[in-house]
Amino acid sequence: MAGNALFNRHFNAVLCFFRNKVDDQAEDLVQRTFVACVEGRDRFREESSFRTYLFGVANNILRHHYRRRQRDARRVLQFDARSVVDLGAGPMTLCEARSEQRLLLEALRRIPLNSQVVLELFYWERCSGAEISQILNVPENTARSRLRRARLQLEGRLRELAKSPPELESTISDLDGWAEKVRAKLGEAPPSSRRTG
Repeated sequence: MAGNALFNRHFNAVLCFFRNKVDDQAEDLVQRTFVACVEGRDRFREESSFRTYLFGVANNILRHHYRRRQRDARRVLQFDARSVVDLGAGPMTLCEARSEQRLLLEALRRIPLNSQVVLELFYWERCSGAEISQILNVPENTARSRLRRARLQLEGRLRELAKSPPELESTISDLDGWAEKVRAKLGEAPPSSRRTG
């Protein structure tokens, strides 16, 4: 019963975490994340919140997903250098989205995966530097440094991808607002996808 409540409370957030990073396997990775949380519940130390533990597990599941998809097992994936597009994810579209939302989504998918994760945790999940450090299992100063670097990478990609100076200015000047709107669209899950069994 408590497991179902946790699943229902966090399902959309975890779905959103995966939806912008994988093509069509987001729901499968959500299920794997919750299964891994249940199986690893003895490893959960209450030094952090369940939410930070959950996103830490989701981040590990995501990395494992891309490592498994890699054809050359001898090659080490550099998540701090390769984007989800580099890793083989196809284009993602938001129907009926404004141009700023599409621009932000595309720019996020074209920065290194580690940077994308940090920014989405910060903007979409409103995680603090301390929470991000727990999720990524790095010191807090390292998490804050990654966040600063990720913002610069995102701004660079936005500049490359913007179709016009007004679109770029609108997106950068209200990054929090556009990020929230994109997150809301990605978090919309069809009722049939909320499986609790």
